[in-house]
Amino acid sequence: MKKLKRIVEDNDTKAGEWFDVFIEILIVISLISFMFETLPNLTPLESKVLWIIETIIVVIFTIEYILRIIVADNKLKFIFSLSGLIDLLAIVPFYIAGIDLRSVRIFRLFKLFRYFGDKRYSQAIWRFKQVFISIKSELAIFLIATGFLLYLSGVGIYYFENAAQPDKVSSVFDGLWWAIITLTTVGYGDIFPITLGGKIFTAFILLLGLAIIAVPAGLIASALSHIKLKQ
Repeated sequence: MKKLKRIVEDNDTKAGEWFDVFIEILIVISLISFMFETLPNLTPLESKVLWIIETIIVVIFTIEYILRIIVADNKLKFIFSLSGLIDLLAIVPFYIAGIDLRSVRIFRLFKLFRYFGDKRYSQAIWRFKQVFISIKSELAIFLIATGFLLYLSGVGIYYFENAAQPDKVSSVFDGLWWAIITLTTVGYGDIFPITLGGKIFTAFILLLGLAIIAVPAGLIASALSHIKLKQ
């Protein structure tokens, strides 16, 4: 059991390292096959081949998931951990049908950093972790303020445009959608102001949208520079 545990959970042995690499390769194959499955006009043979590939991969992942539960010191902790839940979500839909969630397997590929220069990538991940820890209060305040601004923007455009174009801005929910695509400066063009008040209001919101993008970027860049200097 100890030998199996070292293979499944650790990569400090050759067998454990190869086991991890094998699983990572299967994840990549699964993600690629999923993309091919979305192609239109697949022939029955192509669809069958892709289904067989996915079936084999899911069976292997299921065995791996069961093995990880068996060797885990705290089985419930593993099952309800982020890694355990991702593993479960990636295989359960195959058996019960419904939503295809195999794309969540991509999160497991973070383990690849271990094979491309442990020290360099570990330090980079550590720096980003420290960045978010150091500015978490500022980010929390910023996100709360952004939520308030989104709501007020949605309500504002609703009052300005509802009477002029009730088919486009029929509710505050439509206004919130407009606020999101405007504050993020995406502007799909499905909802746009036609009244003078709405246009002036939109210009003001667009300027705030630039700040919404700039503020968190500035906070992260400043914190990252500070952490690098400390090193």
